[in-house]
Amino acid sequence: MSEKKQTDAKGYWAATIRLTLSLLAIWFVVSYGAGILFRDLLDQVSIGGAPLGFWFAQQGSIYVFVGLIFYYCFAMARLERKYGVEG
Repeated sequence: MSEKKQTDAKGYWAATIRLTLSLLAIWFVVSYGAGILFRDLLDQVSIGGAPLGFWFAQQGSIYVFVGLIFYYCFAMARLERKYGVEG
């Protein structure tokens, strides 16, 4: 029985690391990509009079980051239920 529990723990940590790395990748793409790399392309569109690239660099990446925090909380609760971890 303890071997199954160890396998569940390994699966839990693998899923946790996969979730964390994927959310960090999304955050990196939004903050670095949209704010710096794709800025010239995004500046062709404006939001409230400000170019979209500038908006992402100043505010958009923060909004995405806060959204990722909420998603992380919900996803971790789901993973904890799936693997039987009490958190």
